[in-house]
Amino acid sequence: MSDATARPAAPLDEVMLAMDVVDTLRHRQDLVTRELDGAAREKQLIERLRSIYHQQGIEVPDHILKEGVEALAESRFTYVPPAPGPGTALARLYVARKSWGRPVLIGLAAILVLLVGWFGVWQPFQQAQAERARIELSEGLPAQMDALYQTIYDETKVQQAVIQAEALVARGKAFAAEGNREGAEETIERLTGLRDQLRQQYTLRVVNREDVRSGFWTFPEINTEATNYYIVVEAIGPDGGTLSLPILNEENGETETVSLWGLRVPESVYNAVAADKQDDGIIQANTVGRKSDGFLEVEYVMPVLGGAVTRW
Repeated sequence: MSDATARPAAPLDEVMLAMDVVDTLRHRQDLVTRELDGAAREKQLIERLRSIYHQQGIEVPDHILKEGVEALAESRFTYVPPAPGPGTALARLYVARKSWGRPVLIGLAAILVLLVGWFGVWQPFQQAQAERARIELSEGLPAQMDALYQTIYDETKVQQAVIQAEALVARGKAFAAEGNREGAEETIERLTGLRDQLRQQYTLRVVNREDVRSGFWTFPEINTEATNYYIVVEAIGPDGGTLSLPILNEENGETETVSLWGLRVPESVYNAVAADKQDDGIIQANTVGRKSDGFLEVEYVMPVLGGAVTRW
C-alpha cells in the first residue's frame, strides 16, 4: 500500500497552515533564496520560520513548517496556468457561457423554427399546390372541356356548333397534355362563349329613336368611288332589354362589344328603311332578323351584306 493511500488526509487547519507557510516564504524571497540555496540548512530555515510565527503570536508545529518548505520546493499550492489547447479553449468557452449562451440559444431556436417552417410547412404546401395544379391541368380542365362539349352537343340545332366544339376540345386537350395551362383555360373560355352564343335569343331591330340615326352611308378607304350603306341595329332580348354583343368592325378588323352597330345592307334596303321612317317618323318594318336558341347566327328577314361597323 502506498503512502498516499495509507496516510490519512491532513486536517483542514494543518493544510491552511502549510499554505500560509508557503505564502510567507514567497513574500520573503530574500529569506528563501538565502536559506534554501543550501539544502543542509533546512533546519535553520525552520527555526527562522518558527521565530517569525512566534513573533506573530502563532505557534506552528515543526512538521507543518517542514511541509511548507517542501511544498515550496515542489511548487505545491502554486497556480500554474493550463497550456493552450482545445480542452482549455472549451473550458474557457464553458466558463463564459453566460455571455454567449442566451444569444446562441435564441439563434439556434430561430434556425430551428425556420427549418421546421421551411421543411415542415412551406415545402409540403408548395408540393401540395403543385400537385393540385397538375391534377387540375391533366384531369380537371379536360373534364370541363368534355362537359362543355356535351352541353353544346345536346343544345345545338346546327352541326356547325358541334364541329367547332370538337376542334376546340382537341386543341384544348393538346394544350393540357403539353402543360400549357394558359392555352387550356383559353379553350374553356371559347367553349363557354360558344355555348352562351347558342343559348342567346334576341330580335335584331332597326333603331328608331330621335337621338340615334337609323342609317348612314360611307366611302370605304380602299375604294372611294364605292358607297357602303348601313342601317343602325340593336339586339332586343326576350325580356325587352337591349343586349351587348361582340361585333367585328370590318373597317379595322377589331371586335368590340357594343349595344348598337351599323349593319351593311344593299342600297335598296337602306332606301326602303329611310322611306319608311320619313313616312310618319316610325319604322314599321323594323325587324332585321331573329337569333333563336340552339342556333349560332341570326336568321335575317331582309337582305343584308354581312359587314358591320362599330363606329361612325
